[in-house]
Amino acid sequence: MTGVLATGSVVAGAGPASANPHILVDVASGQVIEHEEAFRKWYPASLTKLMTAYVTFRALKAGKLSLQSPVTMSPKAANAAPSKTFFRAGAQVTVDNSLKLLLVKSANDIAVALAEAVGGSQDAFVGMMNAEAARIGMSDTHFVNPNGLPAKGQYTTARDLAVLAVTIKREFPEYASYFALEGVDTGKKTYGNYNMLIGRFDGADGMKTGFICASGFNQVSSATRNGRTVVSVVLGAESLAGRTERSADLLQKGLTAQKGVGTLAKLAPYGEQGTQAVDISNEICNPQAAKVRSEGRDDAGRMIIKSPFVHELGRDPVYSFAGVIPGTEPPPPPPADKKKKADKDQKKPVKKPAAENTSAKAN
Repeated sequence: MTGVLATGSVVAGAGPASANPHILVDVASGQVIEHEEAFRKWYPASLTKLMTAYVTFRALKAGKLSLQSPVTMSPKAANAAPSKTFFRAGAQVTVDNSLKLLLVKSANDIAVALAEAVGGSQDAFVGMMNAEAARIGMSDTHFVNPNGLPAKGQYTTARDLAVLAVTIKREFPEYASYFALEGVDTGKKTYGNYNMLIGRFDGADGMKTGFICASGFNQVSSATRNGRTVVSVVLGAESLAGRTERSADLLQKGLTAQKGVGTLAKLAPYGEQGTQAVDISNEICNPQAAKVRSEGRDDAGRMIIKSPFVHELGRDPVYSFAGVIPGTEPPPPPPADKKKKADKDQKKPVKKPAAENTSAKAN
């Protein structure tokens, strides 16, 4: 397990991921405090859900739906790969709870259902995602799905993710609480936030984590102290703990820095950019790495987070309810043994009823 990585440092034995693209920005001024490989194309993984949330916020602002509007789990949504809620097709969740599950649980099935509710179809919603990305200046980003599951042609950069995070912070402060929840409770299960800074770093208030083998451990973080908010983006970290440490150290630097190196809007492309996202699967998902690296939040307790700015929770975590709309979730399918018996019963020949005695007289 590595500790904090200094700017420009290289992990021994690492390949193209060793640059660990990152950027640190002051939200109010747009000043870039630090950056490295900020224009290198990378798989966003579940950081994609930041754009899914942003498009939903835009739809809410336009009055196309409300926070209490129902979001229906379609068969396509229910069949999405984990991480997911496992709500059955036909179940309905409010937009409010969908956003909580999207941003805290990082539920891929909810992302598809929300996309269908907002855009009419997943494909139409992805078109909206790319249109919004172009409109706000994410010049090196392309989305092909709303959840960040591995897909060819999906890519972004640390710089573009900073643009998105700053835009969300500036444009929709009324929805800031969705990014700062420590967990959600569906009534059946409680899910803690994958962002290990929430409740553990002074001032942490967002935003989203992401992991697939091809991307490594990604995180967009934000923190506010004394009225000042900063956003950091870390891509390609080698572990959940490493991602947390690097993000904490960047946020601490941002909250105490006196000046930047220019503005986000004027940051010119530089360095190795490439035509497609870097794939670091061989570094992240190999037998040796699997022993110490996990995206599972439950495993984080066994990891040593070395940053002096990350502390253990001093109180019970705060959870927000985020279950289905009562009465909308279909009953579970019968257990396999009962299903076999039902199928067997259906195959039995049906006895014909005795012929009715029509000779009887009516009284």
